[in-house]
Amino acid sequence: MVFRELNLNASLLNALDDMGYEHPTTIQHKAFPVIMSGRDVCGIAQTGTGKTLAYLLPGLRMWQFSKDRFPQMLILVPTRELVVQVCEEIKKLTTYMSVVTVGVYGGVNMRPQQLEVENGCDVVVATPGRLLDLVLHGSLRLKAIKRLVIDEVDEMFNLGFRTQINNVLDLLPARRQNLLFSATITAEVETLMHTHFNNPAWVEAAPVGTPLENIDQRLYQVPNFHTKVNLLTLLLTEDESMTKVMVFAATKKLADELQDILEARLPDQSGVVHSNKAQNQRFNTVKKFRDGEYRLMIATDLVARGIDIAEVTHVINFDIPDEKESYIHRIGRTGRADRRGISIAFASPREADELAAIQELMKYEIPVQPLPEHLEISEVLTDDEMPKVHMRETLIAMPKIVDSGGAFHEKLEKNKKVNKKVSHKEKMREKYGKPKTRGKKRK
Repeated sequence: MVFRELNLNASLLNALDDMGYEHPTTIQHKAFPVIMSGRDVCGIAQTGTGKTLAYLLPGLRMWQFSKDRFPQMLILVPTRELVVQVCEEIKKLTTYMSVVTVGVYGGVNMRPQQLEVENGCDVVVATPGRLLDLVLHGSLRLKAIKRLVIDEVDEMFNLGFRTQINNVLDLLPARRQNLLFSATITAEVETLMHTHFNNPAWVEAAPVGTPLENIDQRLYQVPNFHTKVNLLTLLLTEDESMTKVMVFAATKKLADELQDILEARLPDQSGVVHSNKAQNQRFNTVKKFRDGEYRLMIATDLVARGIDIAEVTHVINFDIPDEKESYIHRIGRTGRADRRGISIAFASPREADELAAIQELMKYEIPVQPLPEHLEISEVLTDDEMPKVHMRETLIAMPKIVDSGGAFHEKLEKNKKVNKKVSHKEKMREKYGKPKTRGKKRK
């Protein structure tokens, strides 16, 4: 199938030609007619299968010009990077259309975003928190929204946007079309659809947890952190095909430590992205990686959903993620748009349970690769890897307390006195034998 077989107008077809897209992905051609029918839709597809165009193409096809300055389409996404990415895709698709798109997200000054939405727009791409800020401030009104898209809703719940999403849904017009796209559907997501959606149609491109067929997965059994660093350095040094590599670390601290080591070994070849980095620094790192200035980008799972970078040659799971679904999202950064990709996982013995859960989810055993013979096996352990010494707790029986009566002594007579308040009348009686009066008042 080609895009020209879908009910697209000339403006969108010309834009797709400019972008070099000819064939729709599975989720795109499955979702298009259902969304065009006006039904609420729940789209399930893995990361890297083209979910963004799956809702943008029908949404923009149904867009109608209006002199109203209020937006007709609202797209909610979990991260700032994804806001920028979706806005860029819309601007490419609307090259031959007069659609005005505004992206809003937190972490930056709100005033420029206020001015943009107050000037009028057709499509708003937003993170839930900043969207509510603009609505409550009075800069943005949602009364004209005809179509709501919630992208990566399960990740939004993981990031704590549950309350904000419900608040946004309560502010929208009752008559609207709801579109939800995600790689996994949890019980919370089902509850959201049951509450706010109208009999949604389910569109599924592949079962949840299915590994992408165009990704070559490999596994190295590595004993500890420093040996993992040595292996990563060795692979980057000897494998010339690793031209654009994403490395996923378990924590922000670990990502920074890895970046410091690699910067010393391979200067000016890598950058790091996570939520503690300043917004401009995050954007600059992603831009340098996308443009090829950086060969390597180290990231946490925050970016596994939020960045679409073409031609990522390798994804390296430096740590095995605790959540098995995160592994699918991570490796989905490569092998995109029908290109081949390579995923490499480093697993230590302490990560065996997480690895087993991932392989059970995928129903696929990742092939184990032998460690290079000249790899330096480090004996140095991090604090987390140090064996924990458990001291045996010996309970000592306390001696019983015997009540022997205690050391009690009778008070001396002088200490038995009790303070008693004596009135003036009593004092006079004791002194004079009779009450002493001042006499009667003269009249």
